Amino acid sequence: MKNPGQHRRVVVASTIGNVMEWFDFISFGYLMGIISKHFFPSGGIASGLLLSTATFGVSFLARPLGAVLLGIYADQKGRRSALFLVMMLMSLSTCMITFAPTYQTIGVGATVLLVIARVIQGISGGGEFGCGTAMLIEHAPQEKKGFFGSFMLMSQAIAGTLAAACGFLITQYLSPAQLDSWGWRLPFALGLLLAPIGLYIRRNVGETAEFNTAIRTSERITFMQFLERYPKANLIGIGISAGINIVQVFFNVYMPVYATKMLSLPAQSAFLAVALSGIVRIVTTPFFGLLADRWGRRNAMVYGCAANAIAIVPCLVWLHASPGFATLLTIELIVSVLTQIVNAATPTALAELFPTTVRSRGLSVTYNVAVTLFGGTAPFVITVLVAQTGNDLMPGYYATAGMILSLVCSWLLPSRTQDAFAPRVDEAGSGSPPADPPSHQYRIHPR
Repeated sequence: MKNPGQHRRVVVASTIGNVMEWFDFISFGYLMGIISKHFFPSGGIASGLLLSTATFGVSFLARPLGAVLLGIYADQKGRRSALFLVMMLMSLSTCMITFAPTYQTIGVGATVLLVIARVIQGISGGGEFGCGTAMLIEHAPQEKKGFFGSFMLMSQAIAGTLAAACGFLITQYLSPAQLDSWGWRLPFALGLLLAPIGLYIRRNVGETAEFNTAIRTSERITFMQFLERYPKANLIGIGISAGINIVQVFFNVYMPVYATKMLSLPAQSAFLAVALSGIVRIVTTPFFGLLADRWGRRNAMVYGCAANAIAIVPCLVWLHASPGFATLLTIELIVSVLTQIVNAATPTALAELFPTTVRSRGLSVTYNVAVTLFGGTAPFVITVLVAQTGNDLMPGYYATAGMILSLVCSWLLPSRTQDAFAPRVDEAGSGSPPADPPSHQYRIHPR
C-alpha cells in the first residue's frame, strides 16, 4: 500500500470510531453530576450521583463482552465489516444519549434508556480498539508498523482534547441554568456529527491483504481454544495496558475533579490544562511511533514506563506544594509527553503478540480487560485510597504501581519485532493446531 491517499483513508477509517467513543466516554464522565439529576430519582444529590457513577461504569463492564463478540467477528468476517458494525452501534448509543427524555418526562423509562445506551456504547467500544488496530497494523509497511499503530492512541488524545475543550467552553460560556437545561447535551450532539463521516469512510475502505490470505489458509479456532493457546500473550498484553490506563484516567479524565476537590482550583482551569496538554499528546504521538520503529517496541515501552514511574509522584508533590493553573498545566504537559512514549508503542506491541487469525480478539480482549479492571475502576480506587489514608498523594502511588506492572510486562516482550511477525503454525496452512507462541518471546532479554 504505497498510495498516500490510501494511507490517509485507512488511518481515518481505523481511528474515527475511537475518537467518537472516547469523546463520548470522557464527556459523560465530566457531566455525571448534571446527568444524575436528569435520569435518576431525586433521592438526594449523593444517591443520584452514585447511580450516575454506576451507569458510567456499566459501559466498562460491557467492554469485555464486546471485545469477545466483535473480536471474533473481525477475525472471521474481516476488519472492515467489524469496524462498520462498531460504528453503527456507537452511533446508536450516542443518538440515544443525545435525545433521551429525562426522568421528569417519562420516569424510570429514561433511566432504562440511559443504561441501555451505555451498555451498547461499552459493547461497541470493546470492539473498536482491536478491530481498528488490526486494520492499521495489517495495512502498514513492515518498517512503519509502530508509526501506523500510534495513530490509534493518538485518536484517544484527540478525543480527550476535544472533550476537555468542550467542557471548558460550556462551563465558561453557558450559565448554570443553560448548562443544566440543555447545554449538557451539546458534547454528545457534537460527537454524533462524526457518525455519518465514519460510516461512509469505513464502508469504502478495503480489507487487509494479510487478513484475506490468512483466512483462506488457516484453521479457525473457538474463543476457548484462543485462551488455551495464548495465555502468556493475553496476560502480558493485559499487564502492558494496565498502568497506562490508570495514568490516563487519572490525569486526563479524573484530574478536573481532583483539582477542584483537592486543590480548590476552578473547573475551567483544570479543563483548559487538560485540553492544552492534549494538543501536546496529539503532536508527539506519531513521533514516538516512529521512535518505536527505530528503537523497537520493547525498548520504547520499557524506557517510557520507567520514566513515568519515576516522574508521577514528584509531579503531584509539586502540584500540592504550589497549586495553581501554571503548575497544573506543567505537570499535565510532562505526564502527557511521558505517557505518549508508551501509548505510541502499545497498539503495535499488542498486535505483535498475536497471529493474524486471532489478532482482533487478542487486541480486544487484552486491552479491554485492562480498561475494565484498571481504567474503569481508577476513580473509585483513588477515592477509596484517599478516604482511607487521608493522603492526597495516593493517586500518584497507585498510578506508579500500575506503571511498574506495565514495565515488567514490557520487559517480557520480544526484543526484535521480526520475531513477533514470524509465520506461526496456524498461519502456515498445515492442519495441525497452532502451537503456543514461541517461549523465547516471553523470556527476559538483555537490553
